[in-house]
Amino acid sequence: MVALYVYERMPTDRGTDRRSYLKALAAGSVVTLAGCTNTGDGGGDGGDGGDGGDGGDGGDDSTPTDEPAPQIVAGTAPGFPPFEIKQDGELTGFDVELFEAIVEESEYEFGGWKEFEFDALIPSLRDDKIDAIAAAMTITDKRDNAIDFSDPYYSADQSVIVREGGDFSPSSLDDLSGHPIGAQKGTTGESVIQEQLIQENKLEESNYNAYDNYTLAVQDLENGNIDAIVLDQPVGATFADQRAVVVSFVYETGERYGFGVREGDSDRQQAINQGLQAVRDNGTYEELRNEWFGSN
Repeated sequence: MVALYVYERMPTDRGTDRRSYLKALAAGSVVTLAGCTNTGDGGGDGGDGGDGGDGGDGGDDSTPTDEPAPQIVAGTAPGFPPFEIKQDGELTGFDVELFEAIVEESEYEFGGWKEFEFDALIPSLRDDKIDAIAAAMTITDKRDNAIDFSDPYYSADQSVIVREGGDFSPSSLDDLSGHPIGAQKGTTGESVIQEQLIQENKLEESNYNAYDNYTLAVQDLENGNIDAIVLDQPVGATFADQRAVVVSFVYETGERYGFGVREGDSDRQQAINQGLQAVRDNGTYEELRNEWFGSN
């Protein structure tokens, strides 16, 4: 998959209409969700109250019982544009619209979104508070040992961004030595800093600043509290387009994003993979990619 790096937001009514449809579809069930969404196995047993009354009304046996569709409740971490953001109080972004479209192509019903800090997503998934993660999460061996992933849906490397008009212009990771730098907790950017700089004794631990989200990190960068941020390339380009920061250089990692599901939840994993292929085939993926990242 080739990531596109033109990052101009091009709104369309189509995404909003689909979200409104899905919200209306799931309106009766979202408010009752506690996180773990069962498929209603016990629902059929409750209907045989006429166990002692087989006295001749065959109509009961021929009347089907409607079972609710199985659901997928998704978790994400806003503040990572253009993948997941809050816009006019509404959760949106590439991941949000893509995942809703994927579920729409499956036999599952979309059960709504729950928001967390990024590093709380995997624990929340494992604790059955959500059924899937859609948060630009890089597939790594460590994460793959804790949860299962869908097929990859996006490729991205890491950018290093600095203040626009500042006198610090690094061209490699080594140039970050001796400077206060930041990243979001639990992200690939943090892993790069920890593994390539701190563990290699190229950066003091005290010079690393961890943030709950990248919006806070960019604010600190603009205010001069840190000199650089390591973050996913499309996100860095989006901030450079919207804020007083610039991309200084790109560090290639070959990372790929996937949607997370609980270990062993092969039904949802398969449904997501099939839905992902369906939106690729019907043009929805390309439409959303062009909407959020621009087209070549």
